[in-house]
Amino acid sequence: MDAPHARITEDHKGVITVTIDREAKRNAISPQVTEMYWKAARELADRDDLRVMVLTAVGSYFTAGIDIAADASAKRGNAETKHLHPGWNYRRNYRDHHLLYDEFEAIEKPIVMAAQGTILGAGVEMSTSCDFRFCTPRTEWGVPEISLGVIAGSGGSSRLNRLIGPHWTKWMAMAGMRVGAEQAKHIGLVHDVFPEETFMKDVYAFCERLIELPAEAVGLAKQAIDLAVDISDRNAMRYIDRLANTTLVGSPEHERRTARFKK
Repeated sequence: MDAPHARITEDHKGVITVTIDREAKRNAISPQVTEMYWKAARELADRDDLRVMVLTAVGSYFTAGIDIAADASAKRGNAETKHLHPGWNYRRNYRDHHLLYDEFEAIEKPIVMAAQGTILGAGVEMSTSCDFRFCTPRTEWGVPEISLGVIAGSGGSSRLNRLIGPHWTKWMAMAGMRVGAEQAKHIGLVHDVFPEETFMKDVYAFCERLIELPAEAVGLAKQAIDLAVDISDRNAMRYIDRLANTTLVGSPEHERRTARFKK
């Protein structure tokens, strides 16, 4: 039996971690890895005791991208009709990734990308749907799909553009250039670069800080921020903040945390 391509652990209170572990394939994202992400995302969404999800890997790569050699179409689809609708079948099989990244954004809990090594293609696209991104000094970021005659079609153009703007998105997704850790931090792709020796310790320390914050406020902050990005009308944008705070101001958690200021 083949070794699992990824594992789910809950070694830190309130945190569910997915770790890709197939170094021989540079941690390429197989259908099995995708299913593991889905499983962890559902756990995060459904369980009140889980507050944060961390995505990481082992080895010199976080991932080299989608496992092109894996027969993704074997997962579902009618073999007799695949040749009749190649585009339709392709989009259906790839939908798992699109919907997964959408789900990451929809879950009202923080998702943290901990890229311990080089992260390419689908890995970068997935990271853009996460709320926080960290890496080590050796990490390189790249979306090399353009060299294969296609574009990064699961966020490598759209979500990446939201994070770093068209200037750097063209550098990465149009010219196929990689950026190193410090440059990634400079352009706003990552929040911080942690030393290799303490990398996961630093990541989990950040997660502990998130867990100490009020869960409802964190969830609404995530939704309000993401919604504001997609709204061009500045007046409508401002309503989001007021509506979100309507449910938070006067809540038991808010009262508890502000009580000392009212004495």
